[in-house]
Amino acid sequence: QTQLVESGGGLVETGGSLRLSCATSGRTFTNYAMRWFRQAPGKQREFVAAVTWNLGTTMYADSVKGRFTISRDRANNAVYLDMNDLKPEDTATYFCAAGTQSPWSVERTVRFWGQGTQVTVSS
Repeated sequence: QTQLVESGGGLVETGGSLRLSCATSGRTFTNYAMRWFRQAPGKQREFVAAVTWNLGTTMYADSVKGRFTISRDRANNAVYLDMNDLKPEDTATYFCAAGTQSPWSVERTVRFWGQGTQVTVSS
């Protein structure tokens, strides 16, 4: 059974940093684009970042460019999201996701979802 399990969320002050982790199991993700989405209360889920499992090619939403970094560790079957200079508008539940189809920023191309981890940025 394929599983994506997020961890690392929490409460942080404006300007602070967090590292989210996504532990994967149940399959190899060759040819997959691993992604992070987020959903704030009362809002639709939105794309944050993606990284290809094979080559490590990355893609970011404009709102997080220069502040967030996505990476993958193939040896440990994990995906990370390093978040710096956090802002109150980054408050959301963050979801790890995986899929082989593009565009990577679209939910319908995701095949597997994690349960999410909450990030709260206080002002």
